[in-house]
Amino acid sequence: MVCAEADTEGGKLWNGPSTSRNLPNAVPRPDLFRIRDWTTEGYAYRVELYAFAPDPIVSPRSVLDEDPGLPETWWKEMTAALDALADVPPPADREAVREEYLRRVIPEFTGHQVEDVTWTTAHGDLHYGNVTRGPHILDWEGWGRAPYGYDAATLYLYALLTPETAARIRAQLSPVLDRPEARTGLLTVCAQVLQARTASTSTPSSPTPSAST
Repeated sequence: MVCAEADTEGGKLWNGPSTSRNLPNAVPRPDLFRIRDWTTEGYAYRVELYAFAPDPIVSPRSVLDEDPGLPETWWKEMTAALDALADVPPPADREAVREEYLRRVIPEFTGHQVEDVTWTTAHGDLHYGNVTRGPHILDWEGWGRAPYGYDAATLYLYALLTPETAARIRAQLSPVLDRPEARTGLLTVCAQVLQARTASTSTPSSPTPSAST
């Protein structure tokens, strides 16, 4: 369910799950059965009914702190799903990562410069709490245009707390991450992690915010 003040509903997050239904079937995700919209007492509501797969999510946290024990077949299926998603022409009306954002934060937090960007379609929030052991990919609110390799880079970098697991994941995702055009996607996620870390250490009493994209 999502809620917004009446006459302010709509936009990327509101319509993300429903518009993601047009993505290829090769991208595994729960089936959306029904959408219901209504407005009452000055607020608009949207409820979406899904058929969820019985398999559990990979991790209750977005970042891995232990090896989830995913088989090689899981990674092959995930890589195939990422390839199918990247083959979709980037939508003109949906941005998972804004160009002006990455061109600002990559030099600021990594010291690297951004050259040409290869844009593809991405989930935009592909962490371990948003994928199941099926695998199925959940939570499509923020999908849209992002630099190539952005989703794979998220899976890799969000495993760095367990170095052996991260090394294995890096090898499993090498068909994506070894391509030269994936460099900007990797740098974008690195910059986001460093930006969030900087914000959290400057305000230690507050929860760690997620980097704005």
